[in-house]
Amino acid sequence: MQSAFPYQTALVTGASRGIGAAICRKLATLGLTVYGVARSEDALATVVAEAGVIPVVADVRDVAAIVAALDGAKIDILVNNAGMVASVKPLYEQTAEEISETIAVNFTAPMLLMQSLLGGMVERRRGHVINITTTAARGVFAGTSAYGGAKAGLAHAGRSLRYDLAGSNVRVTDLAPGRVETDIYLQAFAGDRARLHDSMYGAVRALKPQDIAETIAAVLALPEHVDVTEIEVSPTDQAVGGHVYKSQPA
Repeated sequence: MQSAFPYQTALVTGASRGIGAAICRKLATLGLTVYGVARSEDALATVVAEAGVIPVVADVRDVAAIVAALDGAKIDILVNNAGMVASVKPLYEQTAEEISETIAVNFTAPMLLMQSLLGGMVERRRGHVINITTTAARGVFAGTSAYGGAKAGLAHAGRSLRYDLAGSNVRVTDLAPGRVETDIYLQAFAGDRARLHDSMYGAVRALKPQDIAETIAAVLALPEHVDVTEIEVSPTDQAVGGHVYKSQPA
């Protein structure tokens, strides 16, 4: 008799903090063996201690190193969470390096991880890929051409991929969050966390990383014949599609 929850192992990229760390902690409570990818072993120390995450120390762009570190582990759930925003400014003001890095992290890396792990899922007839994209892939947000474009490419790749996977019992979910209080824009704010908070999170009720983790858990818990293909999770105070945020009275 098939188990109500058939998955045993998960791989989460960008696992050391923010959304990734919250996802790792939540998946661990579901009884999963969780592998967490981040560039620094020290950065992973907290989720390793709190949730028993198995550390995979690698740059998300080095897919060969990630696969080697898994040492043959059969991954049932892949959460492509790692993301970055090199800068928030018009494309013509960005450097070529900023554009290339943004596309490599947000599009190329998750595509190559899916290419590496989906074969095993299909063979075992058991698997779920969750790609964390963004509402900036669907709506217009100034200064995010490279970031929004890369995430939009990943979202559309998922739509095409579902045709390839139909009948395989492998599910694909595109989870597009609105504004979440994380450090993803920290590089774009030159490392100034106080200015980042004041500019983006101080006056609005943003989503929290745990909100995304809980959403993923709910999607995974559905019967295998149910695939939530695309889901948008937005703050109540945000109107997706532009810079419309309503602050709450004190």
